[in-house]
Amino acid sequence: MTRTRSPKSPSPRRSGALRSWLGWTAKLALVGLVVLAGFAVYLDAVVQEKFSGKRWTLPAKVYARPLELFSGLKLSKQDFLTELDALGYRREAVAGPGSAAVSGNTVDLHTRGFRFYEGDEPARRIRVRFSGDYVAGLSGADGSDLPVVRMEPLLIGGLYPAHNEDRILVQRNELPPYLVETLVAVEDREFFSHFGVSPKSIVRALWVNAAAGGVVQGGSTLTQQLVKNFYLSNERSLVRKATEAMMAVLLELHYDKDEILEAYLNEVFLGQDGNRAVHGFGLASQYFFGQPLAELQPHQVALLVGMVKGPTYYNPRRNPERAMTRRNLVIDLMAEQSVIDAAQAAAAKQKPLGVTARGSLANSAHPAFLDLVKRQLREDYQEADLTEEGLRIFTSLDPILQNKAEAAVHDTFKRIGKGGDPVEASMVVSNPETGEVLALLGSRQPRFAGFNRALDAVRPIGSLIKPAIYLTALEKPSQYTLTSWVADVPFSVKGQDGQLWRPQNYDHQAHGDIYLYQGLANSYNLSTAKLGLELGVPNVLKTLARLGVEREWPAYPSMLLGAGALTPMEVSSMYLTIASGGFNTPLRGIRSVLDSAGEPLKRYPFQIQQRFDPGAIYLLQNAMQRVMREGTGRSVYSRLPRSLNLAGKTGTTNDSRDSWFAGFSQDLLAVVWLGRDDNGKTPLTGATGALRVWTDFMAKADPLPLDMPVPDNVTEVWVNARNGLGSEPGCPDTVQMPYIRGSEPPPGPPCGLPQAPAENVQDVIENVQDVMDWVRDWSN
Repeated sequence: MTRTRSPKSPSPRRSGALRSWLGWTAKLALVGLVVLAGFAVYLDAVVQEKFSGKRWTLPAKVYARPLELFSGLKLSKQDFLTELDALGYRREAVAGPGSAAVSGNTVDLHTRGFRFYEGDEPARRIRVRFSGDYVAGLSGADGSDLPVVRMEPLLIGGLYPAHNEDRILVQRNELPPYLVETLVAVEDREFFSHFGVSPKSIVRALWVNAAAGGVVQGGSTLTQQLVKNFYLSNERSLVRKATEAMMAVLLELHYDKDEILEAYLNEVFLGQDGNRAVHGFGLASQYFFGQPLAELQPHQVALLVGMVKGPTYYNPRRNPERAMTRRNLVIDLMAEQSVIDAAQAAAAKQKPLGVTARGSLANSAHPAFLDLVKRQLREDYQEADLTEEGLRIFTSLDPILQNKAEAAVHDTFKRIGKGGDPVEASMVVSNPETGEVLALLGSRQPRFAGFNRALDAVRPIGSLIKPAIYLTALEKPSQYTLTSWVADVPFSVKGQDGQLWRPQNYDHQAHGDIYLYQGLANSYNLSTAKLGLELGVPNVLKTLARLGVEREWPAYPSMLLGAGALTPMEVSSMYLTIASGGFNTPLRGIRSVLDSAGEPLKRYPFQIQQRFDPGAIYLLQNAMQRVMREGTGRSVYSRLPRSLNLAGKTGTTNDSRDSWFAGFSQDLLAVVWLGRDDNGKTPLTGATGALRVWTDFMAKADPLPLDMPVPDNVTEVWVNARNGLGSEPGCPDTVQMPYIRGSEPPPGPPCGLPQAPAENVQDVIENVQDVMDWVRDWSN
């Protein structure tokens, strides 16, 4: 009988171990699932908190003044076209916002519209006609005359947070045609059908990478790319990749495709501008093309989409050939995916890259002016408000005048040659009527964002102080007039330290008895210092304070010849009071501020305070006009017409260490400083250095003639130019001079009768009385 062996039963020990292992595995799996679920809940909270809240910190955007067009505006066609180029207007048939066409003296364009502090300016078609340097007509699309049109302002910079990210937020309805279709065709063709991750794309990427023996293709969806950029680091690991996939799925569970796509378009990194990271298609469009995103053409859209793969590798400014190849590949994909047809693709591939040049007016920063704006803003706003809340700052910067100021400095130094190599420069241009700063240079290199000499270079002002001395005198009409006699002779004064102060004229000559105005016109030191001592140094310093100088200076005699130091901005404030007829107006660079939603926050209104008698200021301006006609500034009229009636003053310090000029027309006040940062000697005086820059700027700016209304307390009197006695019109050597009423010389004798020289006002009166007695005796 055969016995069959029954199957061997597992031992109790082995069976228990298996059950234990299965139990632990189940427990670990359960713990893993709990941890994973907790991690998913955590990730879900992270996704929703950031995506539903404030997604980005937005820097404040700073805009130049808007150009306001109206018939009669002084504006040349060329300057207008320069501004349109800066704003990124396309020269083509006027088919939509941001396009312009030129025909003779007529410019047709379609403005873009803009939200200002006062409200919205609509986009519209307009026609601007020019005649000479003026706008001759302004009409709408229907041919009707328009009273005024305000162009959109030029974006000149921003106030960035510490991480230096920047973006211009765009909404789905602001996108140009083809952008979404092209982006999806190139980066994620299944975007509208997948749930955050694409298994098909992952498998395809694995297959391609395995065949290539390395990573040549990624499987990330647009949602995953957004998650990586928005939430995660660039770390390459399986854990980070898994986290990215989970967050992508969670994002898709809570938000629709349009929201995710809009966030991607605003977040994607597309370039680096120095320390500033360029994020989003909105800013990239401005950065590379100088145009709003909505106006881009197919070839421009293709370039930006192509750069998503590698913003540095395909940078069109650094690698134009590589960028062109990538762009044309994208155009082919656009045609392949029926985003555009074959004819459009062929035309797009024939287009140049069309990116703007770095440093052009369209996309360059103005660091010196932005520095001024920041300082004025910090008086009212916290740093976080300026760098995170997306404020919109509207300023007074005139891009056309800024460009001309930069060109004047560049051209002048080019003419000066190597002698000017170590010399630096700064310049402040303002409007005498409003106090608005129109242009600002803190360096010879206008893009240099370092030491701002216009605001921070405190330098001795030399003869720029002299108008304050003469104004102090002219406020005493019973003692001083423009034709009062003053002595330009050597003298000395013992200072508080016991040392003798002996001023000298620049030419080391004494000029004897001269008229008071001649001391200022020729910048004589001897007569000016003697006059200042007669008036009292403390009184001159009080006049300086009323002019707007806030620094405290010791009442030393040397202050009368400009030993005191100011910044170019402070000099501008001082001369602004003179140029505005005695009205003190604080210099300002900001007009208004809006929040990120376009709602008004604050205005910076025009402020004014009368500080001087208009009559005294009128006489001072007359003397400063003589600086330009017959004194140290007379070289101006070798380039500019005398009909401009310009007024100004040169300034030179010891050893020509500082070259200054401050002067004004009716609508422009410009202060120029040249000198070395190490305070070394220069080969330039005020007349041979700063005045040349000033003259070149005024020649480019084409200002309005200085037209000073005669105050009620001023009378114009005919006097003999040789002795200051009253005379009749038409007599030899007769000129017309202004006087404050009551201080003018009495009428003189008829032409041909003898006149005696006058030493001072009292002598004039006595001499006139002698002449009248002689005439009475002669007639008898």
